[in-house]
Amino acid sequence: MVAGRLDLTHNVDDEEIRQVISEIVMEESRRQYLSLTEKKELMEGVFNSMRGLDVLQPLVDDPSITEIMINGPHNVFVEQDGRLYKKNVSFGSNEKLENVILNIVSKVNRTVNEASPIVDARLQDGSRVNVVLPPIALDGPTMTIRKFPEDPMTVEKLIAYGSITPEVAELLQRMVKAKYNIFISGGTGSGKTTFLNALSNFIPKDERVITIEDSAELQIRGVANLVRLETRNANSEGKGEVTIRDLIRSSLRMRPERIVVGEVRGAEALDMLQAMNTGHDGSLSTGHSNSTRDMLSRLETMVISGNSIPIEAIRQQIASAIDIIIQLSRLRDKSRRTVEIAEVTGYENGAVVLNTLYKFIETGETPEGRVIGELTRTSNAMVHTEKFRNAGLSDIV
Repeated sequence: MVAGRLDLTHNVDDEEIRQVISEIVMEESRRQYLSLTEKKELMEGVFNSMRGLDVLQPLVDDPSITEIMINGPHNVFVEQDGRLYKKNVSFGSNEKLENVILNIVSKVNRTVNEASPIVDARLQDGSRVNVVLPPIALDGPTMTIRKFPEDPMTVEKLIAYGSITPEVAELLQRMVKAKYNIFISGGTGSGKTTFLNALSNFIPKDERVITIEDSAELQIRGVANLVRLETRNANSEGKGEVTIRDLIRSSLRMRPERIVVGEVRGAEALDMLQAMNTGHDGSLSTGHSNSTRDMLSRLETMVISGNSIPIEAIRQQIASAIDIIIQLSRLRDKSRRTVEIAEVTGYENGAVVLNTLYKFIETGETPEGRVIGELTRTSNAMVHTEKFRNAGLSDIV
């Protein structure tokens, strides 16, 4: 009905569609009574089915929802306040859900189909999207949307949430300015990208920064000389793929002062380490792990997965490339906390040596079950403080 009233010979904008929908709803309300709320819901529902994300749009627009999980057309779950809830929402059919998925991925020049059933994409607001289609997904199309706030995360917000202390925030600011190579590690949903966003806002505004991501999520503000790079999947013929590894290698020819890699998962870890070792200090990245020591092991595995290099050489590369590892964790009360900050001090007796500077100490629990604790300074002195001095900053840690 709406399409029949639109001139489809030219690009129809959202306002024109809303105007036609409004006219049709007003005509319908003359035939049968509709309350103001019903009119609004009807108009938004029709518009979302045409231009938005259909029944998902209200969930995407709800700022209290941080993650949306669609397990087939009839099972939609959301994360609110760190807890999962099932929503009374249905797409009605696999076909309708697939249409929404195709609408999302096409807007970022991605493709997903039976031949290529897995894809990473993003919404226009930067929210991360992962899609898996049948026959891989047995119960219908599966989509997971990790939402990000419109305003980028700041260190002030991390302090307010209790993730770090003002003392730690001041130290991290000096570390970023002094060009320490920092690696943020943690489990799924621990807030790695959020933390990376906050740290990236400490980068001096006059530097040339290159960001490399699978799906662009970082929100670096105020840096004029910023280059944002995003990977690309292979086409239906298996050609045209551009990987994180390709982008890191290309970025080295773009005169970067800092390289920010959203997340390393595989053989590209070697290229990132080599970049850090060849004059690109101040680089930032993230990776999945359960502890700082586990992050080192996972980096070794990543490098080995695509390169024939002796393990001793890999460990020496890690020891000389990474200066600081920040470990994040999601505690039992669903809060996201920084649980350790460790310095990589070198390579001795066949192992990378870590020096823990801060450790999260739990001191109790509230009646509501919230964990009480704080990131506490250890008695270990920081070993490598020369970058602070070279940058003209205080080397007191």
